[in-house]
Amino acid sequence: MKNFTPLELNYLETIIGLEVHAELNTNTKIFCGCSSGYGKEANSQVCPICSGQPGVLPSLNEKVVEYAVMLGTVLGCEINKTCHFDRKNYFYPDLPKAYQISQFYSPICVNGSLEIEVNNEKKNIGIREIHIEEDAGKLIHENNSGLTFIDYNRAGIPLLEIVTNPDFRNEDEVTAFMEKLKEIMLYLEICDCKMEEGSLRVDVNLSLRRSNEEFGTRTETKNLNSIKAISHAIKYERKRQEDIINGGCFIIQQTRSFDDDKNISYPIRSKEDANDYRYFNEPDLQSLCIQNEWIEKIRSNIPELASDKRNRFLNDYGISKEIAEIICTSKNLAKLYEDIARKSGEPIEAANLVIGELIRYLGKSNLDINKFIVDTDKLCFLIIQVKNGKINRTVYKETLNEIFINNIEPEEYLTKNRLFIVNNDDSILGAVRKVMEDNPDAVNKFNSGEEKIFGFLMGQIMKLLDGKGDPKLIKSKLIQLIKETEYA
Repeated sequence: MKNFTPLELNYLETIIGLEVHAELNTNTKIFCGCSSGYGKEANSQVCPICSGQPGVLPSLNEKVVEYAVMLGTVLGCEINKTCHFDRKNYFYPDLPKAYQISQFYSPICVNGSLEIEVNNEKKNIGIREIHIEEDAGKLIHENNSGLTFIDYNRAGIPLLEIVTNPDFRNEDEVTAFMEKLKEIMLYLEICDCKMEEGSLRVDVNLSLRRSNEEFGTRTETKNLNSIKAISHAIKYERKRQEDIINGGCFIIQQTRSFDDDKNISYPIRSKEDANDYRYFNEPDLQSLCIQNEWIEKIRSNIPELASDKRNRFLNDYGISKEIAEIICTSKNLAKLYEDIARKSGEPIEAANLVIGELIRYLGKSNLDINKFIVDTDKLCFLIIQVKNGKINRTVYKETLNEIFINNIEPEEYLTKNRLFIVNNDDSILGAVRKVMEDNPDAVNKFNSGEEKIFGFLMGQIMKLLDGKGDPKLIKSKLIQLIKETEYA
């Protein structure tokens, strides 16, 4: 590794690589039968295996391997059909065994890539490897007493660590990568990607170098738990290293922690190299031997991803690229949209409902689309009514809101509240005649060429019909009767 003199500062570029830790959506932990549920009482989901008691034997959760193969396949990785686990030895209070079971010598997935797009320019980010490992516990620092507690519920939670090549040059590229990786994992349903709950954490490795020369000394900023924090940490660390080099000093290889509230980072330990962990093969677990048939079975069950769904929506439903982007940000939202579009036969109207009234309601009510349930048949009924001119837009939005909040039956609601548009010839004709009889001067003015008075007459008829008359039918009948009076 090379440190640079102040004279070289203007030529420095930022080199970034990521280590992304994704907690998997399995029901149980990686090597035991303890629940992997989040938010339970501290140390209530712990057994002799995940608490590291002497003499216990781990037993691998098959679902973890399946998820690793699935993600590796989507990211274009080579799947190592024979691989094994290793012990990563280090002491930390929340690591009950004083070692972590991971994969160092033969990770399950290698040599993949993910294409990102920033400012209309595409770039491939190399995926060096994806390996399986177990999570550690969690330290809980109590500010008032100064004490630190340990919750081992998270110990043994299955992780996939996605390690990229140092292909990023700025925080915008990192943000684009993380958004796309999150999208893929959410569509595969292998991780809930709730960064605020710690189920997706990112370590940023950053160094500076002169273009096309060897890498500078890197630092690692650990456990970033939001896209915003990642972006801020990169900006901070780049500036910090530039200032150090500009001051004629050297970068120290170290691990740092970032305080997003204060927008600063601080060192927590010297950066370890692989030999510091004294890796060796995990003696209590056999090597993995993965059959081609199993890989093909997993491959065939990979669901349609967001990028493919967006393209299909553009072609099948004729919605715009921008609207497709919004709809496909959530797998559940996309499913809801497609259900409404197919049943109603009105894909454009369905898109307007989803990105307009539905998203607005969810935001206002602080509801998660993944937990929101609505009867799409009711929404389709409303779409058909408004498209066929049976209800107006105001009534349409009002009734949608009632469905979202109270799950009402729309037809019953519209009928009970007399909200259907009146398009009965006799009712319309009666209202037109009444208004003309009550406003003979206005009729005469229209016949004399004052065309603006027509709008007044239309308004009076709509008022008489409580705003529920069919405007086209009213206009037609009004013109017909005015002509009759003109030639009478």
